Amino acid sequence: MVMRISTKTIFDLGTTQIGSMQAAMSKTQQQLSTGKKNLSAADDPIATARAVEVTQSQSLNTQLATNRSNANGVLSIETTALASTTALLQDIKDLAVKAGNGSYTDADRQSVATELSGRLADLMGIANTADGVGGYVFSGYKSTTLPFTKTASGADYQGDQGQRSLQVGSTRTVPITDSGSSVFENNATGNGTFVTTADAGNFDRGGSGIISVGSVKDATQLTGHNYSIAFQVVPASSGTPAQTTYTVTDNTTGQPVTTDPQPYVSGQNITFDGVQFDIQGAPADGDSFNVQPSTKQSIFTTVQGFIDALNQTGSGDSGQARLNNLLNQLQVNIDNASENVLSVQAEVGSRMKELDYLDSAGDDLGLQYSTTLSNLQDVDYTSAISLFTQQQTTLTAAQKTFTTMSSLSLFNYIS
Repeated sequence: MVMRISTKTIFDLGTTQIGSMQAAMSKTQQQLSTGKKNLSAADDPIATARAVEVTQSQSLNTQLATNRSNANGVLSIETTALASTTALLQDIKDLAVKAGNGSYTDADRQSVATELSGRLADLMGIANTADGVGGYVFSGYKSTTLPFTKTASGADYQGDQGQRSLQVGSTRTVPITDSGSSVFENNATGNGTFVTTADAGNFDRGGSGIISVGSVKDATQLTGHNYSIAFQVVPASSGTPAQTTYTVTDNTTGQPVTTDPQPYVSGQNITFDGVQFDIQGAPADGDSFNVQPSTKQSIFTTVQGFIDALNQTGSGDSGQARLNNLLNQLQVNIDNASENVLSVQAEVGSRMKELDYLDSAGDDLGLQYSTTLSNLQDVDYTSAISLFTQQQTTLTAAQKTFTTMSSLSLFNYIS
């Protein structure tokens, strides 16, 4: 049986087939021009959905890299400020040691005090370092508030205890600042356990006793109480040399620690309730010294204390003793402040090191995301060009054969 095909059918089939081939060729051409193999979600729904997920993850990874860059910038500013603080504290300590020279006059010490005032101003400037984005490094959460303001006794902290942070990894948040209180005010006094001081009235009584910083003799016996060491001096009489003794009183309980006056020997250790220290020189009758639990003190208060001490007279044995007692106490406080700043500096360095590791991991992750997206979206140019050439050849052949078929007609043979 012979199937008859009408001329209309021939034209309809030819048009449809050529149109389909042109559409396929156009799609391939669009893939080549855009570089994407999926021109719409319908081309590959699964790959398209997966590409959206990977793109979102890639965007988050890029934002985290920006956060790390910002965090590193602020931490670098803080590191510089802390390094400058350490150098400045060492300079202050050197000046204080120089001022303790017994050959210095009051005018010499006042000159050093003037120099220390300049160092204090420099230290204040460091503590008020800006973070480069409109705020201050050491003001805590109150980023736009000036951290420290000058006072007669040193400085007042205007910020809070907050520690600003940034998310620098998918599950990691890193502090990018430290409060000014933790850096400049969190400094132990004395040896970190107790503080030894000389009574201010010793100068008026003419005493020249100098008390050491002291150390812990037995930690199990420490009480954390306040103590006073009072001196009694019996003047020399005919055939009897002067006798100097001391008694120790627990001011917290009001009870005597020593039941009888103890003979005083310059430079000999005085030990009780787990603490140990010595006193050198010649305390006067009625002189006293104190032992109190260590507290926290601002760097600015310590430096201002240096300045105030140097502005007092240091003449005579009692004046030199008063000066040395103050300088000894303040120098150990400067050492404690330096250790605290170095501790914060080491912590900041560890954060910056972590950021370096996270940057390396983020770069690797970004490369993985790019590779995955390329596999999901990017066209294979070699295959696409080959397909486009094939489609072009096929379309050309179809067009030529359609032209031939459409020109066949019985009327061509009727004369």
